[in-house]
Amino acid sequence: MDKQGEKPVSVNRKARHEYFLEEFLEAGLVLTGTEIKSIRKGSVSFKDAYIDFADGEAFVRDMHIAPYDHGNIFNHLETRDRKLLLHKKEIAHLRKAIQLKGYTVVPTRMYLKNGICKLEIALAKGKNLYDKRQTEKERSIKRTIDQAMKMR
Repeated sequence: MDKQGEKPVSVNRKARHEYFLEEFLEAGLVLTGTEIKSIRKGSVSFKDAYIDFADGEAFVRDMHIAPYDHGNIFNHLETRDRKLLLHKKEIAHLRKAIQLKGYTVVPTRMYLKNGICKLEIALAKGKNLYDKRQTEKERSIKRTIDQAMKMR
């Protein structure tokens, strides 16, 4: 467990590679019974997931939650749109940042907090190719320094 009562389920590593993540928010999700059971098993993928806004509400789109093994004919659709539970002010702030400043909103990680599924979303700005190369170069240098310090 990371923080008080948090159990990590899935992390979107691609988001840190593709974007500069600036502002993080915690959002609840509207889920069905078989979805939460599948999430507790860790069967979640953020590969193409993104946050979209419609009618004053926020939705996570293209997030893949595998069907529950012991589900019946009422099992959920794998990539259906799921509503995010955010305050109106938070939604307005995110929409304003997207429209005026050229940001995007991406899901970064999913975790269970006191038994309730939460999704961490981030306000992000896209990286250019040279930014990605610079980040990889810094990681590589840090890795070699850490290995050299370990050898001593």
